[in-house]
Amino acid sequence: MRYLTLLASLMCMALSVSAAKADRRVAFVVGNGSYKNVAQLPNPPIDAKAMASTLRNVGFEVIEGSNLSRDQMTEKLLDFGRKAQGSDIALFYYAGHGIAVSGTNYLLPVDADIKSEMDVKLGAAINIDLTLEQTMGDAKVKLVFLDACRDNPFAAKIKSNSATRSVNVQSGLAEMKSGEGTLIAFATGPGQTALDGQEGNNSPFTRALIDNITKPGVEIQQAMTSVRAQVNEETRKGQLPWGHTNLTGSVYLNQAPTTQVANAAPTASGMVPAASGGSDGVELEYWRSVKESNKPEELNAYLTAYPNGQFKALALARLAAIKSGPSTATRALNAGIDPATFTDESTQVTEDQIGLDKTKRRDVQRRLTALGFDTKPSGTFDEETRSVLKRWQTARGYPSSGYLNKLQHKALLSEIVAAPATASDTSQKPARRAASAPAQGSAPAPAPQRSSPGDAAGAAFVGGVVGGMMGGMFRR
Repeated sequence: MRYLTLLASLMCMALSVSAAKADRRVAFVVGNGSYKNVAQLPNPPIDAKAMASTLRNVGFEVIEGSNLSRDQMTEKLLDFGRKAQGSDIALFYYAGHGIAVSGTNYLLPVDADIKSEMDVKLGAAINIDLTLEQTMGDAKVKLVFLDACRDNPFAAKIKSNSATRSVNVQSGLAEMKSGEGTLIAFATGPGQTALDGQEGNNSPFTRALIDNITKPGVEIQQAMTSVRAQVNEETRKGQLPWGHTNLTGSVYLNQAPTTQVANAAPTASGMVPAASGGSDGVELEYWRSVKESNKPEELNAYLTAYPNGQFKALALARLAAIKSGPSTATRALNAGIDPATFTDESTQVTEDQIGLDKTKRRDVQRRLTALGFDTKPSGTFDEETRSVLKRWQTARGYPSSGYLNKLQHKALLSEIVAAPATASDTSQKPARRAASAPAQGSAPAPAPQRSSPGDAAGAAFVGGVVGGMMGGMFRR
């Protein structure tokens, strides 16, 4: 029996590893807004940046660009086409101006200057149908998201220069049919126009995509139903996304670990494969995804999936800690913090809004290190810093994304950071230790007592452990 169990485990591991190696995901993500010859759109570059980050988080290789000219878009598309050949999932996302002429849809580079139908068809704009066919044709699963259903900025020029023949120039984009294994989604219905959203934010359609398409365990067509509902509600029924799908199986951009256990191999081409390492590896990945969560439902989901799992005791202990509420130490640490800090999400967009230059980024890194979350003060938020930021956010009970928002940045600056003693301090005043000035607007802190390196390490450990409890109080 023991040998049969071992053999079954090895078979599952082999299937998982081969599936993981086979799964290849490539995405083209472009947002054009800084148009030279028509009205500019402030949000598409922001939309594209947020979408690219979302897709990278679920394993996509992203060919990304913003405010691209005709030549630059062509270069990106050629790169995308090469990398998308034979891929399991090829995803195409575009935000910006798009036009429909005589029933064919075109995307507009930022240097487009269209005066007639001839300009459109001879290359000033990019034919969507031809582009998708050439770049994604042999991918197993093809996903297309077009946030380009805005008013045609060149409609009047095209019509006025086509007096000798009838030219159909419509608002929004024309209807498109999807081929086998393809899903096409528009921000709104054929011939209608979509909202760009408030300046500096994501459009309603892109925001809904980001919120739904990578939810764990949610199939893409189910996600698109949620996208339509969210946009319809947000715009007060002023905009309803439309799409056409011809998928031949279930497609997950972020397959839930419990589903992976039930399916040793993908149920359809393009599905996310099971984590490598057999069932133990799947359980480990699942535990890693929830172990720092402040949401009881996520920890209970792990216990439901693995009632006798190897991390059961830890899950129960964390649930008990969340239930008991924040400790006195945590309350003191987070005294005066805006409650919204524990609920407001942070992204690359919210971090950009802070306006951190290299000096301010170094200050963030130094503060994190002084608080026990070691990172190098390089002035660049690389992968290491993002990981450290996530640990700090989790320890404090904030939504952990690795990016900052204004409230989190303010909270970080308000934390009291003990400065290390200098050589002269040590020789002349061994009983004293200087403290850095508190952030502007906060009360001055009393001088801390001298402590050993072991005490400091212990304090950092305790702060990290108990800090994660704080978010539970505000999230419930």
